[in-house]
Amino acid sequence: PGTRPTVTVFGQDGQASGNVAMPKVFSAPVRADLVHFVHTQLAKNARKPYAVSPMAGVETPAQSWGPGRAMARIPRVPGSGTHRAGQAAFGNMVRGGHMFAPNRTSRRWHRNPLVNKHAAKKLQMAVRAL
Repeated sequence: PGTRPTVTVFGQDGQASGNVAMPKVFSAPVRADLVHFVHTQLAKNARKPYAVSPMAGVETPAQSWGPGRAMARIPRVPGSGTHRAGQAAFGNMVRGGHMFAPNRTSRRWHRNPLVNKHAAKKLQMAVRAL
């Protein structure tokens, strides 16, 4: 549909030697969704892994006091003579306990933006023609 734009061809002497129709690929629409997808995926490649220690929140020999003391059955820190003694431990709902679903370094931190390669090549050519 319609005529393609033309470009001027220059010879080795620097003079215009004629016009040629521009290839269709340079007229391909720039898909904003593809550009956004590729950029967000590539931005993830600059991230560095982070995580909490696997032992965080479970480094105390706490044990549950069991039923019968009118206290929750959460494990309690042993000992006396310190504020920490008798405090709840281990649970993700207590102060000083482990976190729920801790961050791990084994997560997929980097991405390879595997889009439709044909569409990506056309998009790349079209953007460079702008």
